[in-house]
Amino acid sequence: MLRRVAPIVLTLVVVVVGIFALAAGPRTPPPRPGADFVVLVGVAGLRWDDVDPQRTPTLWQLAREGSIGSLSVRSAYRPTCPLDGWLTLGAGSFAGWTGGQRDGTCPPTEVRVDKPDRIGANLPEQESVVMHNQDRLPWGTVPGALSESVRCSVAVGPGAAVAAARPFGRVDRYEPTLPADPAGLLGSCVLSIVDLGTVAGTDPAERAAAARDADAQLARVLAARPPHSLVIVAGVADTEQPSRLHVAVADGPGWDNGWLTSPTTGRRGYLQLIDLAPTALTALGRPMPDRQFLGRPAESVGGRPDDLTAAIAEPADADREAAAQREVAGGFFILLAGVQVALAVAVLPLLRRARRHAGPYGPKPVSRRVVAVVELLLVAAALAMPAALLAEAVPWWRNTYPAVTFAGLTAALLAAATLLVRLAPGYRSTLGPLGAVAGLTVLAVGLDVVTGARLQLNGVVGYSALEGGRYAGLGTVGLGVFIAAALLTAGWLAQRVRREWRPTVMVLIGGAAVVVVGSPYLGADSIGAIALTAGVSVAAAISTGGWLTMTRLAWAGMAGLAVMIGFAVVDLGRPPGERGSLGRFLAALGDGTGGLTVQRSSASSFQTLVNSPLTVLALVGALLLWFALLQPWGGLRRLFGIYPAIRAAMAGTGVAVGIGGVLGAVALDVAGAAAAVVVPMAALSALRVLDHAADRTRPATDRPQDAGPSDAGPPAAGPSDAGSSDAGPADADRSDAASPQAGASDADSSGAGAVGAGDEGGGAAPAGDAGASHEPRRDRGRAIRSSAEVATG
Repeated sequence: MLRRVAPIVLTLVVVVVGIFALAAGPRTPPPRPGADFVVLVGVAGLRWDDVDPQRTPTLWQLAREGSIGSLSVRSAYRPTCPLDGWLTLGAGSFAGWTGGQRDGTCPPTEVRVDKPDRIGANLPEQESVVMHNQDRLPWGTVPGALSESVRCSVAVGPGAAVAAARPFGRVDRYEPTLPADPAGLLGSCVLSIVDLGTVAGTDPAERAAAARDADAQLARVLAARPPHSLVIVAGVADTEQPSRLHVAVADGPGWDNGWLTSPTTGRRGYLQLIDLAPTALTALGRPMPDRQFLGRPAESVGGRPDDLTAAIAEPADADREAAAQREVAGGFFILLAGVQVALAVAVLPLLRRARRHAGPYGPKPVSRRVVAVVELLLVAAALAMPAALLAEAVPWWRNTYPAVTFAGLTAALLAAATLLVRLAPGYRSTLGPLGAVAGLTVLAVGLDVVTGARLQLNGVVGYSALEGGRYAGLGTVGLGVFIAAALLTAGWLAQRVRREWRPTVMVLIGGAAVVVVGSPYLGADSIGAIALTAGVSVAAAISTGGWLTMTRLAWAGMAGLAVMIGFAVVDLGRPPGERGSLGRFLAALGDGTGGLTVQRSSASSFQTLVNSPLTVLALVGALLLWFALLQPWGGLRRLFGIYPAIRAAMAGTGVAVGIGGVLGAVALDVAGAAAAVVVPMAALSALRVLDHAADRTRPATDRPQDAGPSDAGPPAAGPSDAGSSDAGPADADRSDAASPQAGASDADSSGAGAVGAGDEGGGAAPAGDAGASHEPRRDRGRAIRSSAEVATG
């Protein structure tokens, strides 16, 4: 009865842990003082390295008194050209001007603004722009949603007219340039949008002149600002390829001396362009439009240095890091994929010749030195991701040659980590390298997540603030690596305890991993937590032996579904502005706009599948597993038969990364990141278990008390095989040794065939698996030894 109830109880534990991790949300910040007026000032292309007390004294003083941050100007197109940026600002969602980009460059910033009277203006192209965003772009954006939410708005300059135009093209009040005394104009409506021009080009002198001119106009705006007003200055767009992070400053009641942030980023000091519209409406106390903005209201948080120079240096440095990350990341993943493919090809002949023959004839074994070198290369390949993550602790992007610096740092860390694994006490055992690599990987990624994921932000194996997809928590690559490492660690530890305790170990470690992945304070990845819940359920179900049956797979699917439903109920109960991605999607299904989300997810998955080097890692890993390692000569089936907890961990990893890739709309990226860790360790462990496939050890109970060395058969494995914990009682499993039936289940249920007691080359410890139910196997071992002795004279 206990054996039947245990999977149900453990599954319920995983479900409860998953729901608890996802349901806990950050504390809602206290409401900030509102404002009677909001003035949005935009300068396309303005970056933090354009700001200093000499060139831009007004902006410098505004930043000293207000809150600052890095602005990601993502829109419907990349790069975000000025017209796209202004349109996105007024829409509160990702928008794009008709025509888009030409070969990745921005077209001339030209927009027709008609003035039918002396007060307002009209944009003749607005109708076609609205249709373009509604019908051809997958965001369902409504241009002009910000101005539609207030009774009256003011626009100064053509860019501001694009942002302030209502969906039918009308601009309430418009001036092409800033008046000499703008006080009356800015105080005529509660919302004013001002275009102060563009800072473009790569020539420092040109950029400095443009920034100085914009700063002079900003001084006039601040001198004429209405009383009790909120002023937001933003670099609303890029001006050329590649994209950069831009200036964001907010000054007003409740915005003093802090960092800007918002729920869309979850990271202090970072803001998105789509956050400005809801921030303005929230400050004015106006309700949000019927179709919710994709952005969220910004807020100011503490922790900013008192020295403004040091404070501004942080977002400027983040911009340089993000730019360097874009240049280095592609080459890193391409190189990693190439190395993994080369190792997959190199390991094939080793697998073919790794199994030692008991008789006098057979293929010549590969040199031990060659095998040792390949094993170290496999360890290094599995540790490449953690080493690259740890390299982010050093500011390599500040160097003149960032790519070379990053490569050197990563190589040094990789060599140190590989040496650490090589010198670990259990390295010579079959599962020693696997346990060490998994432990180091889960430690590196887990500590980074627990301490704020600082190494993943703008990191080569993390995520970029320029992409606008994620700013905090666990990224796509980090999720795949962490899932694989956590489940392999759980399997390695579970294999070292009694059989009946293995599911408990899996649930304890897997549940902790679910909390790390799903908690909004840590990984903040609800989809990853749901996927990992299913993977942990699978691993716990088959950790004691047996096949991955449809029933067990259904249990895992039900566990993930239960977590999803539980979190959905909690998320839908929150206010619309505080819901997560799952709650927003379900709400969109309710109002009939969920198809846009599905369309965006499908397009994103296809682009990722085609363009990502991680796709190569996933496919090569799958081919190596199926056509080599899982073949009768590949060794992985034998490994699974001897170590059912490792088989459970790898099966759970496959389930988790598959679900995570589908639900997260990232194609094979999660699977590719996991394969970079799992496949090299699977190949190394298979090589070692094949090396002992012909070993035969006589049970101690069958040996004569006075038997000499010649009667005891071949000597037991030396220190390299039996001297570690993996080759001791933990591998043989004391509980399995007590029950012949249990031993047969562990050794044979995965389809490994008859696995001899000496597969690990151990001494008396493996004898438990060769108990009464394996008498014919023991006889075959004696016959082989006898024939070998006769043949060798």
